[in-house]
Amino acid sequence: QVQVVESGGGQVQPGGSLNLSCVISGRSLDDYPVGWFRQAPGKEREGVSCISSTIRYADFVKGRFTISRDIPKNSVYLQMNSLKPESTAVYYCGYGYPSVLTGWLRDESVSWGQGPQVTVSS
Repeated sequence: QVQVVESGGGQVQPGGSLNLSCVISGRSLDDYPVGWFRQAPGKEREGVSCISSTIRYADFVKGRFTISRDIPKNSVYLQMNSLKPESTAVYYCGYGYPSVLTGWLRDESVSWGQGPQVTVSS
């Protein structure tokens, strides 16, 4: 059974930075991709970044967010810089099968973490 545990998050002023961490247990990062997703109030969950042997970013975070992974530690990180108020959301780490259709992960296959809150506000 795959377990996903995130840490990080919190509140930061516009222009600030935060780092999210995600530890996967029960499977290896070599097996399937890990993605960061977010869900703002009243909105659907959307992909932010995904990492396997390749990396994908949503257009709205390119140049500001960096995803990385440490395979021996089974951990994935999301460094978020130049945060904007519209970045406010619950951020989820997910581990699952890749989706050829969406380019993210297949929803029915994903093991999710609990989702730390990220709030960008002055």
